[in-house]
Amino acid sequence: MQHSNRRVNLKATGLRGAYRGRAVRRQMSEQGGECEPPGGPPITVTIGATVPTGFEHTASEEVKEKIGVEAKISKDRGRIYFSITSDNLFQVHRLRSVDNLFVVIEEYDHYQFKESKEETLEELKQLASKLPWTNALEVWKSNRSFKKKKSHRRGTNKPKVKTESDGQETSEVEENEELPEPEDQSSADAETSPPDLEETAEAKVIKFRVTCSRAGDKHSFSSNEAARDFGGAVQEHFQWKADMTKFDIEVLLNIHNEEVVIGIALTEESLHRRNISHFGPTTLRSTLCYGMLRLCKPQPSDIILDPMCGTGAIPLEGAIEFNNAFYIAGDNNDMAVNRTVNNVFHFQKQRVDKGSASGLPIDTVRWNLCNLPMKTSSVDIIITDMPFGKRMGSRKKNWDLYPSCLREMARVVRPGSGKAVLLTQDKKCFTKAVSRMGGLWKKMHTVWVNIGGLHAGVYLLKRTAGEFGQTPEDIYVPKGNGADHREEKDNSETS
Repeated sequence: MQHSNRRVNLKATGLRGAYRGRAVRRQMSEQGGECEPPGGPPITVTIGATVPTGFEHTASEEVKEKIGVEAKISKDRGRIYFSITSDNLFQVHRLRSVDNLFVVIEEYDHYQFKESKEETLEELKQLASKLPWTNALEVWKSNRSFKKKKSHRRGTNKPKVKTESDGQETSEVEENEELPEPEDQSSADAETSPPDLEETAEAKVIKFRVTCSRAGDKHSFSSNEAARDFGGAVQEHFQWKADMTKFDIEVLLNIHNEEVVIGIALTEESLHRRNISHFGPTTLRSTLCYGMLRLCKPQPSDIILDPMCGTGAIPLEGAIEFNNAFYIAGDNNDMAVNRTVNNVFHFQKQRVDKGSASGLPIDTVRWNLCNLPMKTSSVDIIITDMPFGKRMGSRKKNWDLYPSCLREMARVVRPGSGKAVLLTQDKKCFTKAVSRMGGLWKKMHTVWVNIGGLHAGVYLLKRTAGEFGQTPEDIYVPKGNGADHREEKDNSETS
């Protein structure tokens, strides 16, 4: 199967130029592209969301729980769709399981592509002027106005921080603040657009780009060609200006076999980078952490352990979203422990700056994974990202590490009710290790996920009522004590 995802500089099409002044305002008004916040009654639109592959059902459950609507899972894995009214748009930014959000302009379940490339590309050009842009552009404007108010409340200057692994700078992302209720947008616009600036507003030209994602082996065209021709037609239709970096609108053209979805992005960057300011070599995405946490259903007063915490992405996400439980983050590597401490401190500082209580139900410890300083049967849930044996550790060491750590987990977790949610790509080794536990663990459910191009599994295990230490497997001690299971293990997408 061919799979491509490219962004194309539409300036190469030669379709430059844009109407200015009143001509722009007139055309934008006709097409719903005016930059002023909309008025009138709420409109109903379809919102699309990209989610971690394998956790589509988890994301659908969250949408039902927080927004109160049913979500449809796309045939294209990693996407869900749901309907919402424009006055409730702010609620979609409270979802923790989604990476990116977009408003759907039009969707075709069985789009009939022409046989020749030329005919197909010509049809895509013609499609641009036939699409119902108005409602999607109204929602884009509402979303942009909302994000500006949100940015104004927290300040627009984002300090740069360096990761300890590579020294590169990255912007801090603040995605966890209390989201305000929607305000009257027409009055806000009146305050920010005085009459003497009307001509300046009229002269503004909308900048845009087209991003095409395509998957399928029966297409006669590439994503590059589709984005180029479709984007050129959009530019000609609206007289917008193409800009690949400083764009106002990102038009999405998603093609998966015969399914075609056209939309406008509502997020400028993926939401999975929230919480973390100090990144390790391989930091687990916060959206995936949330999916793993929902899988184990934390309850109030639960003691939740991440024995290989890396940057602390899992316990930090849990302490924020499921804050009635208590989280202990541990690792055998000093750098990993320091990253976790710094990430917790950074998030607490953000809360203080916004006038919220700083405390989080989380603590950080340096320990030996296979000899945890915890009482027997004292933990409710263990949730962690185990070494894959790719970038961290080795598959050979996993054959000793996995049985040893599963045995120690079985010791500290409460018999009969305790659970473990474990992510690993080393499926053969993990399955064998579970089978050697003398019936202490029962495999309940597996979610198959794509982690940085690797096919991995998220395993939900339940601790049986069996008493620890009563079988030969329980007391078997592998070579080494597990303390050297890696030079540096982080919550990893490609470890």
